[in-house]
Amino acid sequence: MNFRMRKWVKPEDLNPNGTLFGGRLLEWIDEEAALYTIVQLENRKIVTKFMSEINFIQAPVQGDIIEMGIDVVKFGRTSLTLRCVVRNKMNQEEVLRIENITMVNLGDDGKPAPHGKTKKEFVSERLRNSQL
Repeated sequence: MNFRMRKWVKPEDLNPNGTLFGGRLLEWIDEEAALYTIVQLENRKIVTKFMSEINFIQAPVQGDIIEMGIDVVKFGRTSLTLRCVVRNKMNQEEVLRIENITMVNLGDDGKPAPHGKTKKEFVSERLRNSQL
């Protein structure tokens, strides 16, 4: 799993307990899952359909740097299922884990549409293959 997105926990991200507000973290995860899906499926029209149990393991505090890892669990006909792990960058301790995030590919009509993808691709591979 590649950990690409990093966030610095700032005062505006905290809950009344002085730890990272769970809703803020879920917002960041949803955005990262959407961006990952857009790149994989080569379509900007996607939506989040489902998130499985969200396991909060440790609460980051102000000043912590967290990083998110997203990986593909499976390709469906119109969907992409992802897994997410969030960890503290400095000590590598796990902060949160979500085993299944289902993202759905949409057509121009706003309805689920087949995407035709079956494996994880990297942009560099696509560029290299398009130049052949």
